[in-house]
Amino acid sequence: MKLRSLFLILSAAAALTSEGRPQLPPLFTDNMVFQQQADAPIWGLAKPGKKVTVSTSWNNSTVITTADAEGRWRTSLRTPEAGGPYTVTVNDGQRLVLRNVMVGEVWLCSGQSNMEMPIDGWGRVLNYEQEKQEANQYPDIRLLQVSRQTSPKPLTDLQTNLGGGWQVCSAQSVKEFSATAYFFGRNIHQTQHVAVGLIDASWGGTFIEPWTSSEALRLHPDMQEALDALSLVPVDKSERERLYADRLTAWKQRVMSLDPGFDDALQPLWAAATFDGDAAWPTMTIPVEWEKAGLDNYDGAVWLRRTVDLPASWAGRSVTLSLGPLVDDIDHTYFNGELVGQTDAYGQQRLYTIPARQVKGGRAVIALHIVDTGGGGGLYSAADQLYLECRGERIALGGPWRYQPTVALAQVQPVPVNDSSTPNLVSVLFNAMINPLVGFAIRGAIWYQGCNNEHKGYQYRELLPLMIRDWRARWGYDFPFYIVQLANYKQLQTEPGDDEWAEVREAQAMAAQHVEKSGLACLIDIGEANDIHPRNKQEVGRRLALIARANTYGEQGLEFSGPVYHGYQIEGDKIRIFFHHADGLRTADGGPLKGFAIAGSDHRWHWAEARIDGHSVVVSSPDVPAPVAVRYAWHVNPLCNLQNADALPCVPFRTDDWPGLSINNHWAN
Repeated sequence: MKLRSLFLILSAAAALTSEGRPQLPPLFTDNMVFQQQADAPIWGLAKPGKKVTVSTSWNNSTVITTADAEGRWRTSLRTPEAGGPYTVTVNDGQRLVLRNVMVGEVWLCSGQSNMEMPIDGWGRVLNYEQEKQEANQYPDIRLLQVSRQTSPKPLTDLQTNLGGGWQVCSAQSVKEFSATAYFFGRNIHQTQHVAVGLIDASWGGTFIEPWTSSEALRLHPDMQEALDALSLVPVDKSERERLYADRLTAWKQRVMSLDPGFDDALQPLWAAATFDGDAAWPTMTIPVEWEKAGLDNYDGAVWLRRTVDLPASWAGRSVTLSLGPLVDDIDHTYFNGELVGQTDAYGQQRLYTIPARQVKGGRAVIALHIVDTGGGGGLYSAADQLYLECRGERIALGGPWRYQPTVALAQVQPVPVNDSSTPNLVSVLFNAMINPLVGFAIRGAIWYQGCNNEHKGYQYRELLPLMIRDWRARWGYDFPFYIVQLANYKQLQTEPGDDEWAEVREAQAMAAQHVEKSGLACLIDIGEANDIHPRNKQEVGRRLALIARANTYGEQGLEFSGPVYHGYQIEGDKIRIFFHHADGLRTADGGPLKGFAIAGSDHRWHWAEARIDGHSVVVSSPDVPAPVAVRYAWHVNPLCNLQNADALPCVPFRTDDWPGLSINNHWAN
């Protein structure tokens, strides 16, 4: 199935070319990077039965293979030490030449939104304008961005952004590329003096399960139900879209049937201009998330109504109604009781046309029926995006709107999932975004993900090593795998205790410690309380690069980690904590140690006094005369300041193994 998929796609492409040249996947284009000193695979399609020769300019060598009955061929090239630029020529009677090819270090960069976050786009890193311009100085860094795609079955065809293949690093190409990946690659390029190829395969808001193959997940008992459901998802995307549309329509009708704003025939009673029952409704000032305007923690349906006065000159003319993209999530929008538009997803621009026949001068009513399917809800596009417009004249729609909640989400089944586009079905991202890369020679991978699994830290202990093993098995070798630990985020810690984010961080640290050729970049000191996407991606890339430089490239004497818990010893009413990577222990701010908590056999946590003693820290509290356990930085946003002489932060840890908050949480989709 995999090979047939590739064959059909590339055969279609070949049919469109008059030359009939051999076809290569987007992994093999001008400007690409081959992994140095490797038997680097190359593959593609040619005319069935034709001999295919692949020649390289780095040693003037040629390898010969033969396309099979379906035109598939595959061979490998022995690459030299880093260098270039080179050419690679593929010939099956017609020649295809890849130009400006480099040989160097190739890294796969994957994860969720913090890996996806670009230099300048929906996210902006520190000094983003300067960083973009300086990117022009590094033409030997090459970028390949995998398009966001899903599939219920493994694919071999690859979809890419940034012009359809490898791009030379520049202010333009790096703008919307992964900032973490770029800063990591830049550091490797600057220190190892080699070309660097970066493959960005990331998607914000994703769990780890979609990035893992079905075969691997079958080994985990929690995944069986989700995998069985995936097996029923149609392979054909148009069929998935049709089934989703049918399910969503039925779901919306169910919501409407429970809503007093609709009659038994699902006609909108509360949208009518003559409806006066809203006189007793409360008001909220739009734009706003309704959770911040009186509907705390509310998910479900809400009616919004606003009266406007239309100029007489507008009568008989069509009018544009703009609500912007931030209508969260599903809306039906009415003008004087008639439906003028509906949209089924958050983030899509709402520009609705009110037909001329409906427009009269004087009083008019805009009514919105909005269904929030989770998270924030409401109408909160920028104020200048909320308006009525007729021939350049606008009426602003920001200000007080009357509102009435009706059907809470708990009263109905969860909103249907769009199987053709949701990235959070098990294995669908592995199938579409990782499997097509399998076999392409890489040095290693960096991974920045975990926020979505925040409630399942114990399960993540098993899923992260499972995914690492899965990817390595498919590539056929144990490449380095370096993990970014979740940064500090949300409200600052005030009391010691249990925390789910701390449990995910623990799972990430355990994988780095126990899975061969793995490493951990700790970010507990550079997060932002109010932004899950910290802007200092330069430091994220640097800390990842330190690990690679020490452990992959063998730089001697380079410290690549902050202090890592190694063990403890009870000394009377104190506990001594031992660390690796502990040269020059100190506090980041020069003040007393913060972030240590201590407990006795009652499992009650107390803030502790802590002092540095050589390569160890001694922890105690007058409230705990017989201590048994210590924790450090055990919170989503902890107060903590221990670091080593290289200013790398101590990795959060605990000495106990007491059951955490997420111990019984499992995947449910």
